[in-house]
Amino acid sequence: FGGVKKAVKGALEDALSKILTPKQSMDVLREVRACKAKGRPYVAVFVGVNGVGKSTSLSKICFWLKSQGLNVLLAACDTFRSGAVEQLKTHAARLDVPVYEKGYNKDAASIAMDSVKYATANGFDVVLVDTAGRMQDNEPLMRALSKLVNLNAPDLVLFVGEALVGNDSIDQVTKFNQALKETAYGGGEPRLIDGIMLTKFDTIDDKVGAAVSMVYSTGQPVIFVGVGQTYTDLKKLNVSNIVKLLLR
Repeated sequence: FGGVKKAVKGALEDALSKILTPKQSMDVLREVRACKAKGRPYVAVFVGVNGVGKSTSLSKICFWLKSQGLNVLLAACDTFRSGAVEQLKTHAARLDVPVYEKGYNKDAASIAMDSVKYATANGFDVVLVDTAGRMQDNEPLMRALSKLVNLNAPDLVLFVGEALVGNDSIDQVTKFNQALKETAYGGGEPRLIDGIMLTKFDTIDDKVGAAVSMVYSTGQPVIFVGVGQTYTDLKKLNVSNIVKLLLR
């Protein structure tokens, strides 16, 4: 029985590792430098439902990029929620990076486009675009998001979700992708989610399986995980550690 148990465990480890390992490389730093060599900034758009910590997650990634010697511009494209621009400015002041903003009740897609033009003209390496949180069944807001990602063709569309909510996060990311597909702007091929960031990953323990399910359901990798409250609390997903947690 010991041999069978070991063989089954080995097969499970292999299967889980294959699910969690990206089918294509998601080396953000390498992609940033490739864009820089072409004379344009790398553009990442942060999307997700309300209250999952998109702005904080964006700020953690900004801190990480700055620590790599890159010039980062934040784009305030949450023109919907009161206080969102001010929240982003507070993070920017702490991080010592500029914010491109045009206030509230404006077209977010146009602000994102103008921020990229500004970044290109002023030698920024990266533009991180903050967007309004929205529920996946809110068609007008999903249509506005689809317009933003399709008009601006970002290098990365990053879905930010909470690890704590378990299976709810799988439902969110699946329906978010479906809504982006159904509200595709401009009649071309719809632009969907490229990767996932999970927040509160330090508090989940037995819910770690949500990461596997999200990757399996979307086919997109978990690129980053948030593991605390400070800007340094950002990690890349360690596949072997996750597999060990699931099979312990």
